[in-house]
Amino acid sequence: MRVTEGGVEFEVPDARDGASEGRGEGVFYNPTQELNRDVTVAVLRAYRERESRAETYLDAMTASGVRACRAASEGWDVTAVDTDPDAVALARENAARNDLSITAVERDANVQMHDSTVDVVDIDPFGTPIPFADAAFSNTRDLVCVTATDTAPLCGAHFESGVRSYSAVPRNTDYHPEMGLRVLLSALVRTAARYDTAARPICSHVSRHYARTYLELDGRATEADACIDELGYVHHCEDCLTREAEWGLITHPPDDCPACGSNRVVTAGPLWLGAIRDPDFVAAVREHVTDEMGEAARARRMLDTLETELDEPTHYDQHRLCKEWTRSAPAMDDFLADLRAAGYTASRAHYHGTAFKTNASVEEIRTATAE
Repeated sequence: MRVTEGGVEFEVPDARDGASEGRGEGVFYNPTQELNRDVTVAVLRAYRERESRAETYLDAMTASGVRACRAASEGWDVTAVDTDPDAVALARENAARNDLSITAVERDANVQMHDSTVDVVDIDPFGTPIPFADAAFSNTRDLVCVTATDTAPLCGAHFESGVRSYSAVPRNTDYHPEMGLRVLLSALVRTAARYDTAARPICSHVSRHYARTYLELDGRATEADACIDELGYVHHCEDCLTREAEWGLITHPPDDCPACGSNRVVTAGPLWLGAIRDPDFVAAVREHVTDEMGEAARARRMLDTLETELDEPTHYDQHRLCKEWTRSAPAMDDFLADLRAAGYTASRAHYHGTAFKTNASVEEIRTATAE
């Protein structure tokens, strides 16, 4: 089957055989990840302006070579790696079809990353990226790009699996996209710190059934320490939905909810409590989304929201709150305007139309938005 992304034509497995959705045998290709790849290309364009010496890019599990070829079409010196000989052959064919130069290697991604030093590494596995994190942070110079598709473990829906994979306690809350992203970032930041490397997210988003982040690296141990200082915990009341963030690796969970007195308070962490993106970089990425991208409109909308999103480590769902208060949900813009008029900060969250972030408590939100 022939497909075109970003002006580059590819031969990929036929979607009818199941391989394109990650099922069965065959070379993997996921058409629903086009947004992910479009944003990746825009990030690579913006990052070249941020770090002009960056030129080498490793696609650590290339499959059909779609991401590798799109990076090569932007002028990056690309190495594409896969353990499947059919995938490597297809990646080479796709590069040749578009007159692109890539180095396609049949090899284990961890071995390749340990044996080579590159400017940018891209890890996009089926499932958790954690088995590849140590190798990625051990030798990469500038940027590590990571996708995680195991959202159920990340957000606490598959609790034990999340604990095993990420060495953190995830909780299945209303703000599960934020929970999953911050569990992922915490695990990656802690992994990088073991190599005296700071890994700071400069662009992150949650879309459909995956989390994606771009981590800029700094080889100073003091900066790694600063990243560790941005880890902590969230204490969440399952009755009144109050939540509080606690910074630091030693937690002191409350016995009861300080707002309603409930003993149904759960603690999640360690989570990344810092910013999930650099607003200036996100704005630059948005400017590099171009019309030939199939998901250009959606990418621009998402990045516009992400640029102005508050750094609060949790979000609220407007419809859930209004249901709890037995009132109708007003237009989101009016709802947020009421919060701001009452003196609070408030913004939309990029991953859901009724999700918002604010520094107001649940009771303060209820009072500020009362009719």
